Amino acid sequence: MKQLLNSLDAQTRRQFVERCAASSFGLSILPTGWLVAAEPTDQEPAAFGKAKNVIWLMLNGGLSHIDSLDPKKGKSKGPAGAINTSADFQVTEFFPKFATVANHVCVIRSMEAKIGVHKPAQYFMRTAYEPRGTILHPNLGAWGSHYLGRSSKNLPSSVCVNRRSDQGNGFFPSSYAPLAIGDPRKGINDVESIGGKSTAKKRQALLNGLDADFRRKFNDKSVNAYNGFYDDALALMKSKELKAFDLSDESEKQRAAYGNNSFGQGCLLARRLVGSGVRFVEVKHDGWDHHKALADEMADVAPVFDQAFATLITDLEQRGMLDSTLVVVATEFGRKPNFDGDGRSHHPVCFSTVLAGGGAKAGFVYGKSDDMGYYVDENAVSIGAFHASIAYAAGMKIEKPAISPSGRPMTVGDGEKPVLELFA
Repeated sequence: MKQLLNSLDAQTRRQFVERCAASSFGLSILPTGWLVAAEPTDQEPAAFGKAKNVIWLMLNGGLSHIDSLDPKKGKSKGPAGAINTSADFQVTEFFPKFATVANHVCVIRSMEAKIGVHKPAQYFMRTAYEPRGTILHPNLGAWGSHYLGRSSKNLPSSVCVNRRSDQGNGFFPSSYAPLAIGDPRKGINDVESIGGKSTAKKRQALLNGLDADFRRKFNDKSVNAYNGFYDDALALMKSKELKAFDLSDESEKQRAAYGNNSFGQGCLLARRLVGSGVRFVEVKHDGWDHHKALADEMADVAPVFDQAFATLITDLEQRGMLDSTLVVVATEFGRKPNFDGDGRSHHPVCFSTVLAGGGAKAGFVYGKSDDMGYYVDENAVSIGAFHASIAYAAGMKIEKPAISPSGRPMTVGDGEKPVLELFA
């Protein structure tokens, strides 16, 4: 066995360690190395830094800005009419519950991008970098770990819900990768408290014995990072914070308020996690790619988002958490203004996003599209500036670059500056 281990490279060794942890401790979905302590940093929070936590709601498929947050008249108008909100702007009839909490949100109607294909556009929105074959780029959760360190002693600093943990740590250490939760209603599967069991101690001793020769031979950062893996796994099993993943602690009334679906329960889980010390939580919601039958499909998917979002904002506000939690609504691109009564095609050059809480201006619209919703008319916001703004609100000193493995200096938002007008 030792000869086999010594023949493995570091990457293969990491996979082997994960399998050992899974079989020994019952950990079935931990991504590579998230339990490893983040590297120390001498960074201090930026002067702003009001957003101690970020909840990123990703609407996959391309939210139609005209049929949601930026209603238009004439040829661009979709099947839903415009309605007034609790703020001084309108949304469409697809978002009636959003309208009731609009006084807490900042709508950006002047987003622009240049990628109109789903997968690379989603990568671009999550990282603010175009996909490149030679490098993987980090999301904002990983940037937060880099600049601000670990957000919790026992819990991960970053979690993603309803998706895998790819598009996570990028070129940063694997300890910055998000913990992936496939179904928020199930939480972390196959996890049992094993502290004090003699079998666990025997397994750990065996695994440490197998490790010894390998650690001596491959004394690099990636391998050394796993020296504390087992101790951290055991600490998680015995941690009271683990209950943050268990939605059964919530009342049936509260769970129903968010919606009995993976997105609604994901938003509830996100609220629980940020309240327990997780800095960055992404919740993905599919179903926004409406090339055909837009009216019918929006009638299905919009109420799910609408209910969960309004409940999340209200819940955070009532708990006194909204001021320190920045809720982001993002999508990869918008939809074309031309509407023939059926659907809309991809449209990256103009679309809308949302910020709420965490220091963002409340009841505010930033930027403007033209009368058709085709191009940005005022105050364009790039994907990079969007990321830089969120990072600024979270207290990251984004002016200090990180160095990629190739030696290239990299920054949050690829060098773009934050839009300070978005914040109070």
